Amino acid sequence: MQKRNQVLSFLVSLSVITYIDRTCISLVASDMKADLKIENDAWGWILSAFALSYALFELPTGALGDRIGPRKVLTRVVVWWSAFTAFTGTATSWLYLLIVRFLFGAGEAGAYPNASIVVSRWFPKYEIGKAQAFIWAAGRLGGSIAPWVIIPISASLGWRYSFFSMGILGIVWATIWYIWFRDFPHETKGISKEELTLIEENRRFKSSDHHIPWKKLLQNRNMWALMLMFHFFMYGAYFFTGWLPTYLKEGRHFDKSQMQLFATLPFILGAIGCFTGGYLSDWLSKRYGLKIGRRSVGVVGMGISSIIITLAASTENNQTAAYLLAIGMGFKDLTLPIAFAVCIDIGKSKSGLVSGAMNMVGQMGAVFLGVLFGYIVKATDNFNYPLYMIAFLLFCGCLLWFVIDPEKEIDF
Repeated sequence: MQKRNQVLSFLVSLSVITYIDRTCISLVASDMKADLKIENDAWGWILSAFALSYALFELPTGALGDRIGPRKVLTRVVVWWSAFTAFTGTATSWLYLLIVRFLFGAGEAGAYPNASIVVSRWFPKYEIGKAQAFIWAAGRLGGSIAPWVIIPISASLGWRYSFFSMGILGIVWATIWYIWFRDFPHETKGISKEELTLIEENRRFKSSDHHIPWKKLLQNRNMWALMLMFHFFMYGAYFFTGWLPTYLKEGRHFDKSQMQLFATLPFILGAIGCFTGGYLSDWLSKRYGLKIGRRSVGVVGMGISSIIITLAASTENNQTAAYLLAIGMGFKDLTLPIAFAVCIDIGKSKSGLVSGAMNMVGQMGAVFLGVLFGYIVKATDNFNYPLYMIAFLLFCGCLLWFVIDPEKEIDF
């Protein structure tokens, strides 16, 4: 196996673990809320505490990866978040849980920007979309596996043990990663001269420095369009990660066996969407150029998703709504690997910084959605009203893809 594919295998496993850990709390939310006596509006703050700290620390952790390398940073990230995943299982009150989830988000921040740094250093430019497709599809695979892992553990041992077991898994990954991985291909033992030449001659950048060019970043129109697009994207993404199980159980009145299916299906279709989007974008980029290759997938993905989620909110049939939501996530996730591919396209040696900035602004959408969803439901006693808001914002993100230009690299 080529060394870069071995590296990709590590990033794939990282993404799987990340999304099992993220969705764990939503899958046991009903039991936690009942045990700790937390209402939906207060629960929204728990979900947003993670998203807020994740957003705040995303950019500096991405920039740190550019500076000292993703080997050290990803090790720290995974050890930290695994520890606070385990601490989540010791929660005794709303405030305790709020603090732990805030610290959990602070630890996990920077995981995907640093994965993008690895991709930018280890993959030729026309394999970037495919590599990102595998990473993000793996995250969706983790989300699809999670109900079949977390719900049985919770049912047999209690919800607390779901978090304990996931914490151990992350520590094991971080240990193996630190021992095996090296930041650059030329530092790696056993890599062939042919593979090293292929990577080095076709990378998106040749060198890096440690300066963070804030002015160049914040004055770039392309960068603002990318950040705002991802902000709108994250309203949709965080619904599936944070609120979907609660929506299915309390809004659509599904039992646990139905929840396993309908909480799994969106992530399966999301994985297919990630694969399709990444491969399709690279193929179109080779044939028609980066602008059409990246932009067309983003427009189609977010545009169709907004229509389907609107239909899901409008239908009275519970199963039809669940199927439509799953399809909506599949189309939405066509865009996910493409967004991070564009960060590498325009960021070059600062891809960690650019990815971190995009994801930071994006995660603020998750912060707002986490709180707004609970308050809207409490005020209206209707779980479908927030979906109309999500659909509208996804459509706004679709329009922003007409502004984003992956061929305009930021002049750092």
